[in-house]
Amino acid sequence: MAGGWSRDGAVSEQIEASISEELERMRARRAPVGESLSECAECGEEIPEKRRLALPGVKLCIDCQQERDGAQRARGGINRRGSKDSQLK
Repeated sequence: MAGGWSRDGAVSEQIEASISEELERMRARRAPVGESLSECAECGEEIPEKRRLALPGVKLCIDCQQERDGAQRARGGINRRGSKDSQLK
């Protein structure tokens, strides 16, 4: 079912394109490399052995990693529709 001037399946294609782009972005994210540290590189706290085994190459404790993850800026989405409503967000 198409809406307006779009062809059948256009909405599904847009959704699939958005999902594919996000997956590619996540895959491109760099994973830790090398040997895990026994102590956090920022605060000096001990990194639990289970974390070091689960994430080879980890350099930060859980608290410092959560702070770093929370400090990342939110990305703006792509306005694929170009409708007035989607631009008001």
